[in-house]
This record gives sequence, C-alpha cells and structure tokens, in this order.
Amino acid sequence: MTHRERMERFNQTDLYVVITEAFCGGRSNIDVLKACLDAGVRLVQFREKDLPARTLCRQAEIFRDHTDRAGALLIIDDRLDVALAVDADGVHLGQQDLPIDAARRIAPELILGASSHTLEQALAAEAAGASYVNIGPIFATQTKRTQVAPLGADAVGLIAPNLNIPFTCMGGIKAHNVQEVIRRGAKHVAVVTAVTAARDIAAAVRDLRAAAGWSG
Repeated sequence: MTHRERMERFNQTDLYVVITEAFCGGRSNIDVLKACLDAGVRLVQFREKDLPARTLCRQAEIFRDHTDRAGALLIIDDRLDVALAVDADGVHLGQQDLPIDAARRIAPELILGASSHTLEQALAAEAAGASYVNIGPIFATQTKRTQVAPLGADAVGLIAPNLNIPFTCMGGIKAHNVQEVIRRGAKHVAVVTAVTAARDIAAAVRDLRAAAGWSG
C-alpha cells in the first residue's frame, strides 16, 4: 500500500486507540485489540516500550494479522524496524526517537506520526516529512512517562490551524472532556485507558464516539 492510500484510510478514521498491556485492566493486549476491532476501531497503535525486541516483534506480528483481517491501520510506537518487519502501516516517533526525515528516507510509504508539544515542534515535524503530528498531552495523564505539563485544550486551537497535515490529540482525553478538543477542530482523538482499561470496551468506544458527535 502506498503512503497516499494509507493516508486516505487514516483520514477516514476518528478514534485512535493506543494499546499497552499494562493499561489493559488485567487482560492481554491481544484480547483488548480484538475487542477494539470488534467495536469498529480502525486505527490502532501498538505501544510496548519495555519488551525485548524479539518479543515485541512477535506480538506486533499478531497485531498485524488481526488488524489486516479487520481492515484497520496499525501504527507501531517508536520502532521503525519493527514496523517494517511486520509490514505495519506506520510508526509513531517521539522527540527523542529517530528523526522524521531519516525515517522518511528509510520508509517512504509508511505513515509517520510525530509527537509535538509546541507549535515549533509540530511545524518542524511537518517540514521533515511527518504524515501527521500528535498534539499533547492535552490533559493530565498517567499512561506515558513525560516531563511535559498538560498543554490544555487551547493548544489545539493554537497549533492545528498552522498545519497542512492531519493531527491527532492525546493525553487524558475521556468521554466527559473530548468535546473540548472537538470544538477546537480535532478529527482524530487518541486514547489509552478511556478504552483499554474499560470493563466494556465496546461501550467505551460507543460512549466516546457519542460524546465526540461521531456517527457509527
């Protein structure tokens, strides 16, 4: 699949679920993945920062198999090598990961996501060849080790209008506050525990979509 084809599918998505087993409510990340796909989620990130490379690759292969069969996009966190090895759709890179321009040279057809905490970082990622940027953390979150203070929903309104590529928002977003980023132009909202830690994942997906005003 080409980068253009992948981005066409990306632009059709709304909820972006990031799956880490530590935040899966005692279930396996595979079980949570299956429940998300059954609930209609079509954009998933596999994020396991502490696994040995071989284990990481094996689990990513399972994620690829399930997402392929569901017609969902699979993004791998941090590891471009793993994304390429399992034929994932993309990789998400943080500020301390492989530079976007280097990743683009290696993987011209992959979706490249870039974490950004400021307008300057977002614009630099776009200029370097990012497919989308993530703006965050929006609200306080315990699911990612970061020294960055919550940006607040207003950051979306300050950063997003300056971008010419899609953006996602992430960090502490739940059903009760998702409208704060939607009102500021967000079309793709990334969440972790709002879905993965829910007892009823299908209900959590429905609630988030309803609160955001998305159909389906």
